[in-house]
Order: sequence, then C-alpha cells, then structure tokens
Amino acid sequence: MNILLMIIGIINAVYMLIDGVFVMINGKYIGPKKPGPWSNIFTRLNIDVFKLGPMFIIFGLLWFLFIYGLQTSQNWTYWYGISLSIATLWYLPIGTLISVGVIVLLILYKNKFGI
Repeated sequence: MNILLMIIGIINAVYMLIDGVFVMINGKYIGPKKPGPWSNIFTRLNIDVFKLGPMFIIFGLLWFLFIYGLQTSQNWTYWYGISLSIATLWYLPIGTLISVGVIVLLILYKNKFGI
C-alpha cells in the first residue's frame, strides 16, 4: 500500500513541479497550447493560468513532503495526505484521479497509520 501511494504521489509531485517550472520559463504548460480542464476554474475567477507556476511548484513540493512522510512513517502523514489530496482535487483530470485514489487508499488502510 505504501509503495502504491508513493508511486502515485511521486507522479503527481514530479508533474506538478516540472509543469510549474516549465510554465514560468516558457509561458505555457507542458502539452497542448490550452491547459487542461482545470484552467477553466481559474479563468472563471479572472486568474491568468499562465501565472500559476509558483503554485504548481509549491504543490509539487507539498506532494514530495507527503512522500517523505510515508517513507519515514511520520504520524502526520495520514491527515496531511487527506488534506493535500482534497486541496489538489481541482487539478482535472489526472490530478483529480490521483487525489481521489490517494484518499481512497488512505481511508482503506487508515489502520496502518494508527487511526
């Protein structure tokens, strides 16, 4: 279970971190010219999605912190993972799927976290 959580957490962490750096350097995200469905949320709020690189970098680093917590069996990892996953649900479609997957795995195996 920890290995699966680490793998999907690393995927999210790496992609968000790289995408954040990429948009800051190139003025666009990795992939198509128009960002994914997540960008509609920010566009409706009149937020320039191409200025969100620092936010993506922070989220990537927060996901790496979750991986660290899993790897070192920190007692805060369960609630941190739930909170971080909820905070990343907006990242449609892949980030949302990963977040839901992490939430489900954490809930299914919460006894392994002493909850």
